[in-house]
Amino acid sequence: MKLLMDEAVSLLREAKAKHGDKLVYSCSLGSQGMVLIDLICRYKLDIRVLTLDTGRLPQATYDLMDAIRERYGNVLHILFPDANAVEKMVHEHGVNLFFRSVENRKLCCGLRKVKPLEKALHGMEAWITGRRKDQAKNRAEIAPVEDDPVYGLKKYNPMRNWTEKDVWAYIREHDLPYNKLHDEFYASIGCECCSRAISMGEDPRSGRWWWENKDTLAECGLHVSSLKAPKGEGESGEGI
Repeated sequence: MKLLMDEAVSLLREAKAKHGDKLVYSCSLGSQGMVLIDLICRYKLDIRVLTLDTGRLPQATYDLMDAIRERYGNVLHILFPDANAVEKMVHEHGVNLFFRSVENRKLCCGLRKVKPLEKALHGMEAWITGRRKDQAKNRAEIAPVEDDPVYGLKKYNPMRNWTEKDVWAYIREHDLPYNKLHDEFYASIGCECCSRAISMGEDPRSGRWWWENKDTLAECGLHVSSLKAPKGEGESGEGI
């Protein structure tokens, strides 16, 4: 555990030293996110933490936001989608458009998640993610630092070598707040309508957009295109 902590903190410090105030941590408030928030606050790294309120989050996620405020102070910078764009989308396609096609789901993710993050990343040089190699097959080759061609930034991945077991050992050792839906076997938590509990042995990402074809890459577009495709290709529309 100490080696993993030292590795993560070292990469965070490296990112802060290189990019200063032009560095942000984009956090989905998952279990690994709580570890990173704790490390950032514990070691006084002064890294801005962003999170998304899509307008459709579970109550448990809002409860966690309050718990974070109580534990660490006002450290979360909450991003919101453009209300007019969401209103137009719902008017044209319905409230639950994402169930009808992958294209609709990408549209919804794009407006509620990708666009607000793009706006927040404008003018930045680098961002930090909580992605881990063990989360999904398409994340198995995550490097410590990546060139992100979608956002034109450096991307730092300090949690890449942590396992789920490591994450929960840290949470329990330091009595960190976490999303209580994890106690109900939710491995990946996004919008309430697009997240579900998983069964033992299932891929952790299988709890997202489970109604789609099993061969569909289970990402919303925040990261997948930056892993594989040049700008303008890949998905346009998970999780952080």
